[in-house]
Amino acid sequence: MSDQSNKKSLIEKITQTQVWRAIFRTGIPRNRRQRMMVMLNGVFLHLHPVRLPKHAVKVKYTWCMGGLSFFVFLVLTVTGILLMFYYRPTVEYAYGDIIDMREQVPLGIMREVHRWGAHLMVITVWLHMFRVFMTGSYKPPREFNWAIGVVLLVLTMLLSFTGYLLPWDQLAIWAITVGSNMAGATPLVGTSGPGSALLAIGDVNFITSSSDARFAMLGGRFVGEGALLRFYVLHCIGLPFVIMIFMIVHFWRVRKDGGISGPT
Repeated sequence: MSDQSNKKSLIEKITQTQVWRAIFRTGIPRNRRQRMMVMLNGVFLHLHPVRLPKHAVKVKYTWCMGGLSFFVFLVLTVTGILLMFYYRPTVEYAYGDIIDMREQVPLGIMREVHRWGAHLMVITVWLHMFRVFMTGSYKPPREFNWAIGVVLLVLTMLLSFTGYLLPWDQLAIWAITVGSNMAGATPLVGTSGPGSALLAIGDVNFITSSSDARFAMLGGRFVGEGALLRFYVLHCIGLPFVIMIFMIVHFWRVRKDGGISGPT
């Protein structure tokens, strides 16, 4: 009993210090109001609702696809950062670095985890959207969050697309060649797309092979080192940063809308 009382008194002394109160403003929650204040005063916990309805934790209803998508994104972030230490986005070294990461680099399995995790994230995001649609969770007052989810779906596909070129093998080069040619057929902003002539003033055409959507994507007229560097920056910095912002808004909106929608 003396050991337990000593531990209890030590905990009370620690929780009463100014350092502890500066970090944890609410203290140890002992009732419903204090638990609510812990959630509201925490930076990360603030995104989480104070209470959850029973249906929100039923796997047969939620499928856990939203949580799995976020978990896979975290795995991809960690493994991607580790791979950045060994990968060089140049035509000379890119393919060789991919081979070395699989055969020579310690914990080379991280490359395979990153690759299969990317495929898994695309699947989980699609299944999450399918579950939301089938349960009617896109209806008011959640239509704005549905639009945010659609944006996250598009960004996920772009994240997968930009990462496809980084191995710099024949499959990657020709896949991006086909994809960039499709971008060249974009309406108004593609040279081979409909409506590009509408942006011409007199004899001056603002949409050319050096200023259309395909050129902006590749950083040149063909898939070369400029495209590799551009895709690398988008894949490692640009798109993940934008996705994290939209994820925060998405999680916050789920809370503000009263949690996920319940079964009818």
